[in-house]
Amino acid sequence: MTTQEEAAVTLSGVRIGPLQAGERVTLTDPKNRRHSVLLVEGGTFHTTKGGVSHDELIGGPEGVVVTSVGGTAYLALRPLLNEFTVTMPRQAAVVYPKDAAQILMACDIFPGARVVEAGAGSGALTCSLLRAVGPTGRVRSYERREEFAAQARRNVESFFGAAPPAWELTLGDLVESLQAETGPDAEPETDIDRVVLDMLAPWECVDALAERLVPGGVLLAYVATTTQLARTVETLRVHGGFTEPEASETLLRAWHAEGLAVRPRHDMVGHTGFLVSARRMAPGFRAPARKRRPAPGAYGEDYTGPRAATPEGGSARG
Repeated sequence: MTTQEEAAVTLSGVRIGPLQAGERVTLTDPKNRRHSVLLVEGGTFHTTKGGVSHDELIGGPEGVVVTSVGGTAYLALRPLLNEFTVTMPRQAAVVYPKDAAQILMACDIFPGARVVEAGAGSGALTCSLLRAVGPTGRVRSYERREEFAAQARRNVESFFGAAPPAWELTLGDLVESLQAETGPDAEPETDIDRVVLDMLAPWECVDALAERLVPGGVLLAYVATTTQLARTVETLRVHGGFTEPEASETLLRAWHAEGLAVRPRHDMVGHTGFLVSARRMAPGFRAPARKRRPAPGAYGEDYTGPRAATPEGGSARG
């Protein structure tokens, strides 16, 4: 591989040309079961139908069919990014491709964007963010757990072939790290274009991030439960420096099509997470209040969320 080709791989993660030892390949059997295999010279992929020699693949093109000793045929292709993320080694749950695609669009991640991500998890979403920002952008990922950060680094470097120049991984808490940057000798993270939060309590980061997010910038939280969704939405509303939050989830349903048998497949990927997003207002401005009448009881005696501490929350009770 030439120096130019190696640079292209580091920036995009896309490899072309003959398969090489040290890269991954996906072997798909006749039942559409996929196996992620790291190619090693002299290695063998063992199956119940016999082994497949890695040397049959190394040096050849992708898109070929190899046969195990027992006679089972396997289609060999380099994994696409969406395949890589769902088969990568992991310490934490990954952001599924269907959600990663929505995050890139909802945040409007663009080449050259300055993006903050917390937490990094296993690095699945990080790969998508790095590809989207390109060589002129920057992704700064925060992860509190050392084992998660180490796994994320391994996965990202495995996909891109090396540590991407546009990526910085910080082991530690996002808010604490931002507060530490306020010292006299610190270089604070300013002019952030986009923020993606994949963490237990994203509402705890709103105040600190609001000070650094550019006007018009996007803050998006990826949460798993309705209680997290509600707390994040209410926190953004109470803050006042963001537009009305938007909440959504994406359900992906594949279809079976064979002759006259056309129907939804039974292995639908249902709920994985909710997306909550809002845009930063300019300093000194508040978004016009959304004209809506809360449902009866929405802010009743049992409500203990952020809005309960505001005059608006008190007047909205009942």
